[in-house]
Amino acid sequence: MNEAMFRKLRGDIRAGLDVTSAVGNRELNSYIERTILEMDSLRYLTAQEKHELVKKLFDSFRGLDVLQPLVDNPNITEIMINSHEEIFIEEEGQIRRLPLAFESRSRLEDIIQTVVSGVNRVVNDSTPIVDARLKDGSRVNIVLPPVALKGPVMTIRKFPETPMSMSELVHRGALSGEAAELLQILVAAGYNIFISGGTGSGKTTFLNALSQFIPPQERVITIEDSAELQIVTVPNLVSLETRNANTEGRGEITIRDLIRSSLRMRPNRIVVGEVRGAECLDMLQAMNTGHSGSLSTGHSNSAQDMVSRLETMVLSAADLPVSVVRQQIGSAIDIFVHLSRLRDRSRRVMEISEVIGLRDGEVALNPLYAFQETGEREGRVEGGLVPCGNPLMHSSKLKMAGVQSYPLSQYSRGTEKEVVF
Repeated sequence: MNEAMFRKLRGDIRAGLDVTSAVGNRELNSYIERTILEMDSLRYLTAQEKHELVKKLFDSFRGLDVLQPLVDNPNITEIMINSHEEIFIEEEGQIRRLPLAFESRSRLEDIIQTVVSGVNRVVNDSTPIVDARLKDGSRVNIVLPPVALKGPVMTIRKFPETPMSMSELVHRGALSGEAAELLQILVAAGYNIFISGGTGSGKTTFLNALSQFIPPQERVITIEDSAELQIVTVPNLVSLETRNANTEGRGEITIRDLIRSSLRMRPNRIVVGEVRGAECLDMLQAMNTGHSGSLSTGHSNSAQDMVSRLETMVLSAADLPVSVVRQQIGSAIDIFVHLSRLRDRSRRVMEISEVIGLRDGEVALNPLYAFQETGEREGRVEGGLVPCGNPLMHSSKLKMAGVQSYPLSQYSRGTEKEVVF
């Protein structure tokens, strides 16, 4: 069935039944099935083709229209709608354009309004940019004209139904087993860890995996622009989400507001999904006021670059001397984990570095692990994390957590160690 025939059939069904309000999903689905079975012009379709047509029609009324099969496909990780006639996807690391389109620009706009209204957000000409999420937790970014020149733009970042574990990341080659075990020890011991990386490098996935090492008896507060973290191993969990201002410009709740509020909620750890601006100062202050084991992410090209970006973020929030800002960073963050997406589209941990304070007025990093490329085979980059041979300089939290034998230099060489929590 070509697109013109599908649109006519959809119009006939809409004319025969009010699908906008009073009709329930089950009644709508039954009506579509009866219509297709009774139409002589569709008798040539097989049972499977009729079933697929019913689903496509139902999705066009109540789902995400042409996007619904893409959202339901677990192999697709990103859906990029550049206009109502231009749809791209990322599948298994490869980006390609699909021969799909919405029937009109207004239909795409209807889908966008359905998505944002589902999470109490507003997007319009006066507020043309918004972040939202789907019911399955997928992250959505929307940009409307006049900011978007070709028409409404929507980007959907999908996440697996169950968060990926650290062992799965090791199996995929994202990091070594030794490095994963080190991170498990550091998370359990309450080290403040910051995950950096570029767009699409896997920061949220890695943060979810790290969170599985948080002791289940602790109380955790998560703070995000749009909720997407999947922390499943901590029963005492509070998830907070920002809110945009209403049409009158009132009622906005920022990440800064949520961080300040979270400090009065007796958290053991605070997890900030991503820092982009002035909220960085509040996050560092929270880390410096007894909330050990806090986690966060940010965009950068390296761990050292992330330090510079954090400085810039703090300075955007307060007029402080640079030396004071660097002291805040040096005392708040214990470990940087930097991720990257390589030329073969694989996501790897590129470095794990310890923050050891200030040296000559600069935040100093102690490299613990670094990615070493060994070659390329059949288009895939080979290599992995190797220990840099440097010991962990700050081990007080390890001792408080009950780690009996270390230091990292011994651990890195693969010798025996005893870890007790």
